Amino acid sequence: MISLNVLGTPLVPCSYEPLTGYYRDGCCNTDAHDHGSHVVCARVTQAFLDFSAARGNDLMTPNPDLRFKGLRAGDRWCLCAMRWHEALLAGVAPPVVLECTHAKALQFVSLDQLQAHALTQTPS
Repeated sequence: MISLNVLGTPLVPCSYEPLTGYYRDGCCNTDAHDHGSHVVCARVTQAFLDFSAARGNDLMTPNPDLRFKGLRAGDRWCLCAMRWHEALLAGVAPPVVLECTHAKALQFVSLDQLQAHALTQTPS
């Protein structure tokens, strides 16, 4: 089954470096086991990384046990939809890549909210 993005087209990979996604397949794929709904492909900013760390999810510190190098501003990463929404309400939502954001994100945020924070489309 082909996963769809928020635009209703096939989901495009978010990032292979760093390798992202709930399944670490480069895509913001999801299923019932993904309780965090890691479905929003974002280019993280320092403001978002600081916000996330303050909320108890430090994405900057490497964790070699999980083969995680830590994120830096500018990296693309599949974020939990609710964390992106919290950041939106706090005024620090990072920009998103619509083609790479799973349609499930629309259960948590509106397409208008995502479009207001969208990066220019990725080349096809």
